[in-house]
Amino acid sequence: MPDRRRMARLERIARMAAQALWAYRLRSLFVVLGVGLGIASLTIIVAAVDGAQRKAREITENFGPDAAFVLGGDVLNRAVGMRTLTLSWTDLERIRQSLPGAYLVVPMRAKRNLKLRYGGTTIDLDSAIGSSANYAQAWDWPLAEGRDLNEEDVERGARVVLLGSVPARELFGQRSPVGQTVYVNSIPFQVVGTLTERGASGGPGNPDERIVMPLTTLTQRFNLDRQYFRALRIKFRDPENMEANRENLRSFLRHLHGLGPGDPDDFTILTADEVLAFLSVIQGGLMVFLGVTSMVAMTVGGFVLANLFYLSVSERTKEIGLKKAVGASSSAILLQFLTEAVLLTLVGALVGVALGMGAAQFLERLEILEIQLSWRIFGIALFASLGIGVLFGLRPARSAARLDPIEALRG
Repeated sequence: MPDRRRMARLERIARMAAQALWAYRLRSLFVVLGVGLGIASLTIIVAAVDGAQRKAREITENFGPDAAFVLGGDVLNRAVGMRTLTLSWTDLERIRQSLPGAYLVVPMRAKRNLKLRYGGTTIDLDSAIGSSANYAQAWDWPLAEGRDLNEEDVERGARVVLLGSVPARELFGQRSPVGQTVYVNSIPFQVVGTLTERGASGGPGNPDERIVMPLTTLTQRFNLDRQYFRALRIKFRDPENMEANRENLRSFLRHLHGLGPGDPDDFTILTADEVLAFLSVIQGGLMVFLGVTSMVAMTVGGFVLANLFYLSVSERTKEIGLKKAVGASSSAILLQFLTEAVLLTLVGALVGVALGMGAAQFLERLEILEIQLSWRIFGIALFASLGIGVLFGLRPARSAARLDPIEALRG
């Protein structure tokens, strides 16, 4: 029985709170909007962080836990005048022959600002990659159709090419490009295979927009240095020992390049762990920036709620005095004003989540942020809105509860 009376009392308080909010609906709208903007910014940060984590996982999975990527030059320090073409065919052969644990070594070099033409359609290429046999295998990149580059293609400097999913789709639509002849600038190439769509990259540009040809063909046809290339992709048999593999590779390259104990590396080695660590730093900076923005926005919404509720208390002194005169307790008055605050912030949370999800999807379309929407956003938004309602509504509610009924009626 006491429980039933308690429930009836709470229902009555909630009903009176809703009626009061409707009576002051313009003021309630300001509070909803103030809280909603804070929750919207919180929604964006949660969606952006989740999206960044998903993207980081995709990139590291595509990079491969058993692989190292070696770039010519120290790209982390970027010294003025630093050479970037420091990896040679000699390095490639010695690593293949002598580096413990390495079973696949593939060189890479890129040529940009090229045109790709088929029939009457011409597109701008993001990049043309020169590589050796087994390029797709080295990057764990399945072929949609056709075959990978082979040793004969490299030895002959053959005019053959793999197409990424984007140029294949733009030039051929739903038709198969394998066996067709395309022109890179004015040079004809036969398409021998197409790469599946990847959609994630550890570097600049979209990997799905590239084409891949033998490195010998790239250097011969486009007048590039034939002794050096830009990068090496190396795969190891024992991915659980990647730290040791990395140190062995570093020592071996320093020996091949004749670097002394005090000389800096003239190359950069990246593994999946380092890529993930780098992405985590970027993600941390994003969290700090958006987190501060979100906290400021929610604090502003909380102050709007507190100020308007103080104004509401001063305007509703007669109402409070009458309720106390007919027997309403201070705890009931406190609970009513807190209920009003929580109801407003909960409505603000729903509005804010809707605004935040819309803004997040808009930012994703503009490719400004990677977004992932989940039910976790609703839980965090509701929890934050309850916190705002209680934290900023408590003092005005206490002020109302402490009013003397005689003074309130006189006012």
